[in-house]
Amino acid sequence: MAVQISPSILAADFARLADEAAAVPNADWLHVDVMDYHFVPNLTLGLPVVEALRKATATPLDCHLMIADPDRWAPAYAEAGAGSVTIHAEAAKAPVRTLREIRSLGARAGLALSPATAVEPYEDLLGEIDMLLLMTVEPGFGGQKFLDIMLPKIRRARALIERHGGRIWLQVDGGVDAETIGRCAEAGADVFVAGSAVYGAADPAAAIDALRATAASQSG
Repeated sequence: MAVQISPSILAADFARLADEAAAVPNADWLHVDVMDYHFVPNLTLGLPVVEALRKATATPLDCHLMIADPDRWAPAYAEAGAGSVTIHAEAAKAPVRTLREIRSLGARAGLALSPATAVEPYEDLLGEIDMLLLMTVEPGFGGQKFLDIMLPKIRRARALIERHGGRIWLQVDGGVDAETIGRCAEAGADVFVAGSAVYGAADPAAAIDALRATAASQSG
């Protein structure tokens, strides 16, 4: 599995987003958390910021929609230039249609599951996605402590993906840092969202290199 690091701009300085994007030239993606104060109790940023950031960086944008109506809004993020758009299974009313529309607009389609949501009921949707995102904290806020009880879920998700050919990326989001990334990689994750561990470091680019090396040493 090729390790990919997606630093979360939720932990960056919102007043300097272009500079913060430039500070991580070795990132595979920039993770953009979109929250609407309905699906999660927090409000972050939306389409105008994504459109502006797309113009400011060559790094592809990994948009994670923690919003109440992803069926309505997800295609617009693909149209805005996001390289990947992820919707939450708990919020989508027509996930197959929405995932297919994301793909039709040229973006990778992702499906996210909150900690209490089992992965097995969504096995039939694996053919519709390019990435499965497992939340390793409760969605809504950055800086939370990693939930170790999610490790068995990561392993089960990896087993399901392998059963379907192994082409789907398995992303983990929440509490990923130098202490936890190795365990996630060993369990089967290959795409890692890291916020504070990157943007809280004195040298964000060096932090990405260190995280990537740790994950690579533990990945299968």
